[in-house]
Amino acid sequence: MRNQGLGSWPVRRARSTPDNVATIHRGRTRTYRELCARVQALANGLHERGLGKGDRIAYLGPNHPAFLETLFAAGTLGAVFVPLNTRLAEAELELTLRDSGTEVLVHDQRHADTAHALRECLPHLRLIAVTADETSHEGFEALIGVSPADIRDESVGSDETALVLYTSGTTGRPKGARMSHGNAVWNALNVVVDVDLTSTEVTLLNAPLFHSATLGMTCLPTLLKGGTVVLEEEFDVGTTFDLIEQRRITLTFGVPTMFEALSRSPRWPGADLSSLRFLLCGGAPVPEELIRRYDERGLSLMQGYGMTEASPGVLLLSAADSPARIGYAGKPAFFSDVRLERPDGTVPDPGEPGEVLVSGPNVVDGYWQRPEETGNAFTEDGWFRSGDVATVDEDGFHRIVDRIKDMFISGGENVYPAEVEAVLHEHPAVAEATVIGVPDNTWGEVGKAVVVARSEGELDLAELADFVGERLGRYKVPKSIDLADELPRGATGKVDKSAIRRQHT
Repeated sequence: MRNQGLGSWPVRRARSTPDNVATIHRGRTRTYRELCARVQALANGLHERGLGKGDRIAYLGPNHPAFLETLFAAGTLGAVFVPLNTRLAEAELELTLRDSGTEVLVHDQRHADTAHALRECLPHLRLIAVTADETSHEGFEALIGVSPADIRDESVGSDETALVLYTSGTTGRPKGARMSHGNAVWNALNVVVDVDLTSTEVTLLNAPLFHSATLGMTCLPTLLKGGTVVLEEEFDVGTTFDLIEQRRITLTFGVPTMFEALSRSPRWPGADLSSLRFLLCGGAPVPEELIRRYDERGLSLMQGYGMTEASPGVLLLSAADSPARIGYAGKPAFFSDVRLERPDGTVPDPGEPGEVLVSGPNVVDGYWQRPEETGNAFTEDGWFRSGDVATVDEDGFHRIVDRIKDMFISGGENVYPAEVEAVLHEHPAVAEATVIGVPDNTWGEVGKAVVVARSEGELDLAELADFVGERLGRYKVPKSIDLADELPRGATGKVDKSAIRRQHT
């Protein structure tokens, strides 16, 4: 085939394993043969409407087969897929669509009002509704139904842009990481090698596909191997247990709060989890107590570390190493390289913190229409600057310490909030915790913790401070602790430390 990108995958899978089940959604299954036919029809229909190489096609909606069909149809044409975060405000979506120059927006019906409002702001925008009604400009199923399913084989190179994935923008204006087809392929190969996926994987996708971790660490690698993806539109504890038992789920990805919710459910002790092979956990630091809780059930939470700019895998801790390396993010992905760097550019000693630099074929070449920010993100020799701080031991295992921007200096000592947060999470009465640095006349800055209690009236703040003081140096112990009903989170679900600072300083 002339197409060397993601758009060729449905065709290649259909010729290899046409009758294998590719997707399951709301109980409906589709084989790779059916997936290929739908993708080709969609691509041909979009082509007939003027879409082609380099054009941007966005998707707004929950996990659904239409997400994947639009992604692969865009890749078939050599167009660029722009997945949108459904948690963003309308103004943020408009900025994203305007910045990317999106021509077509495929949207779920529950986001129809938002889609039509966006079209008022962007008159050139063409709307395609996954579930059409009388207000829709065009229906997704109707477009597939009237378009030929002939195989379209455009010339698409591995270095051409496949997706533009926008960062959350918590530190400024959102910017789109320019992921090539090659970036996505090499990341999927990293996962296949490091996680040891097989063609019999049944992967549960109940974290949003617009997150690079769900898409890159579980969905695309499973489809590359010819396995099955089970698409769920949202995370629900009861449904997750049902699907694991009924569909014999083997692989899933989630953030720590999802795995926490499962382990606190009344169904946890008696649930049949025997089919699970791989539980990938990331997106936030994983509390040690949570890791131990899964280990008691004979399940290893495979921690990892990644970023959108690496498509997203950087470090992964194998299932075999997980019990003995609690709190570590692991070793570099197979085809990727990681090095640590001091502020002066030198290499830190084992155990000494340094900024994580990443190189490899899975690392993007920059940001969409952001030449200055692209230049600042890379070293002179081409390594991507993550902005994250880590240590590495003599065996090559990395532990993520914190974000550079979150670190504060108290009395001349560097304090990494993630280290303090990990200790706070060990306390049995703490459900969630975050730490920020606040001004102090004596020490320059000191820590302030904001915690959420598991049960009302259960948490003694003085006792909690003593708990931390027994485990960390005095300069790391928060000088004050605030109780909160919940922690504010950004569009990607991570704790919004900017909001914490506004609310608690």
